[in-house]
Amino acid sequence: MIDILDQAQAQGMLRPLDVQFAQVVAGEDRPEIMLAAACLSAEAGGGHVCLLLEQLLPENLFQGRNPELAIAAWQACGQLDLAGWQQRLAASPAVGDGSMATPMVLQQQRLYLQRMWQSEGEVADFISSDSIPDEIDEGQLRAILDRLFGEAAGEDDWQKIAAAVAATRRIAVISGGPGTGKTTTVAKLLAALVQLAEGVRLRIQLAAPTGKAAARLTESLGGASRQLSLTPEQRALFPSEASTLHRLLGAQPNSQRMRYHRGNPLHLDVLVVDEASMVDLPMMARLIAALPPKARVIFLGDRDQLASVEAGAVLGDICRFAEQGYSEGRAAQLARLTGYSLHGQAAAADAAVRDSLCLLRKSYRFDAASGIGQLASAVNAGDSKRAIAALKGRYEDVSGYPLSEAEDYQQLLDACVEGYRDYLVQVASGADAVTVLEAFGRFQVLCALREGPFGVAGLNERIENALQRAGLIRRNPGPAGRWYLGRPVMIGRNDSALGLFNGDIGIALPGEGSDLRVHFQLPDGSIKSVQPSRLPAHETAFAMTVHKSQGSEFDHTALVLPNHYLAVVTRELVYTAITRARKRLSLYATDKVLMSAIRTPTQRRSGLAERLQKGDRG
Repeated sequence: MIDILDQAQAQGMLRPLDVQFAQVVAGEDRPEIMLAAACLSAEAGGGHVCLLLEQLLPENLFQGRNPELAIAAWQACGQLDLAGWQQRLAASPAVGDGSMATPMVLQQQRLYLQRMWQSEGEVADFISSDSIPDEIDEGQLRAILDRLFGEAAGEDDWQKIAAAVAATRRIAVISGGPGTGKTTTVAKLLAALVQLAEGVRLRIQLAAPTGKAAARLTESLGGASRQLSLTPEQRALFPSEASTLHRLLGAQPNSQRMRYHRGNPLHLDVLVVDEASMVDLPMMARLIAALPPKARVIFLGDRDQLASVEAGAVLGDICRFAEQGYSEGRAAQLARLTGYSLHGQAAAADAAVRDSLCLLRKSYRFDAASGIGQLASAVNAGDSKRAIAALKGRYEDVSGYPLSEAEDYQQLLDACVEGYRDYLVQVASGADAVTVLEAFGRFQVLCALREGPFGVAGLNERIENALQRAGLIRRNPGPAGRWYLGRPVMIGRNDSALGLFNGDIGIALPGEGSDLRVHFQLPDGSIKSVQPSRLPAHETAFAMTVHKSQGSEFDHTALVLPNHYLAVVTRELVYTAITRARKRLSLYATDKVLMSAIRTPTQRRSGLAERLQKGDRG
């Protein structure tokens, strides 16, 4: 079996880590445990929470990439069927049922790493828990919601319904696409909670997965709250800034431990978490563990966006239950609170979480004349023909460009030079860091890949060369030319000692004297400057992956897809990239690649939805 795993590793189907894990947890006389462990480790590396046992059958093994090697592996394990796999795994000392500490956990036909099993159970237990807060005066809440949102008239106001959902539950999830008003809804919801508290001081905190998302939340919620009629005392209770989840939990330098945890909970009464689709399963479990027993938590996000880079798709799994509709009792309560006629549905097997969800359905940013909105809608619906039609000149704010010839690639580079020209002119003129960072954020190149000419590494190098030829940057030859005036960088690893986190973007500008320093804008709007030599892992950020762009928006977004289809290019990736654009989108791809992506939804294997359906604590 080791020889087979080594071959799979050589062909890129397994990582060295997967093979090493398999050798540690399984003896050489247990080839089936070794194969299952290697495949489980590979699944975790691919963002999945568990391994479905059917993936160990020969037609699915190694993702179907090498049928001959899959057959050889299956034969070495004794040609097991599903029942055989379940029996062998259950008999192994390396596999348990979750009641004891074992490297792997088997639940029905899912195999987990112990840590993932625990995290999924903690999240399922929390989301399924009885989340009805203390008794609320419905008449008082109705009056407050009517003041904030207006009395019921015309079509259903889903923002008002979402506020009613969250005001009457300890745990609430509000999902909506771009422009549906998530932050406006939350600003009014927080105003309602402050008014309901009647003088009792609420400790409210805001958080998001990345620094950029936290800064956006700070800005947008601050703007929305200023539009509300609040007393000075009420306004003082609104938080002035959002933090990253790592900052909120108190990430420790050189440690996996957090300052806040179950034994030392956070000091808050209400927590708002934006961009919740980016929160992976282990981080969600850590956050939940750190919440005080009676704290309210409101998760905001877009269920149709890419899931987190790490394991799980927590928001997507939770939001599946929105399709069940509200229970009949819950619909009646929301109707009383909002004045809208809501009809409950009797689900065959009720999931308690459905009564804590609300989908915002109307976009206020994109109307029928918006190509960005129409394109995002078509991609989200899996309608590749409508998406291609939207790119063919019908709309002024979206443009499609082929990417199959050398001239097409040069056209892309020319567009990048023009896109980044403005901020580099600002750099050359000596503009301050706030102005430069704001100008840089107006245009951004997004990629599906990391390597190659259509990936981050290849495009960053080629864009730098094109900017150099255009006289917009000055790079010296050799290693010394790595740093130059105006170089944008993205942080790739959290450094809590420096206060910089994965995804933060900075730009090299003059410091005191002649030295360059990298300037970052913090969530509160202030600027931090750091010597380049002190930065944690980082990379040039003219081009970034779509994953890294989550939580950000740009006036003009350019999405670059590879010139042949690869499995990482999915519907959610394209949708996420499109919805990063505020005013204009340029999409560089062949029709064939784009259509394949739109027809390929992301798969994230987990058992969270099933455990929520059952209210399962184990």
